[in-house]
Amino acid sequence: MKYDIRHLPARKRIALVAHDHKKDDLIDWAWFNREMLAKHELFATGTTGRLLEEKLDRPVRKLMSGPLGGDQQIGAMIANGEIDMLIFFWDPMEAQPHDTDIKALLRLVAVWNIPMASDRSTADFMLTSPLMNHPYECKVPDYSNYLKRSIP
Repeated sequence: MKYDIRHLPARKRIALVAHDHKKDDLIDWAWFNREMLAKHELFATGTTGRLLEEKLDRPVRKLMSGPLGGDQQIGAMIANGEIDMLIFFWDPMEAQPHDTDIKALLRLVAVWNIPMASDRSTADFMLTSPLMNHPYECKVPDYSNYLKRSIP
């Protein structure tokens, strides 16, 4: 397979998402990492964005609530190269009414090779990576042959 290179800037565009029972965990994590997050541009869905903005006392670009389309907005931003990382504290013990949207979002993360954390430990490792504050060349599969295929 051939690959394209997507250039991630030193100042990352980070999407932050949390299910209802994980919002407090994400807010606590963000507060603990507020100095690192202050170096980057933050995006979040609905209530999560409002809570983050209040706690961190810094701007967060707020999208729609996840069930109202916020997950799909983030997915579109990933596909358009407008999001560099996803921190998504999801609740594995609770079914969500918008599970199909969540699955689609996670699929796009894999399709576009976007770093993603689904829990605090992984998010900590991502934020403390030596690559976090430097430009990074991300290999993305070249989907041109896929797009040219003929559909019977």
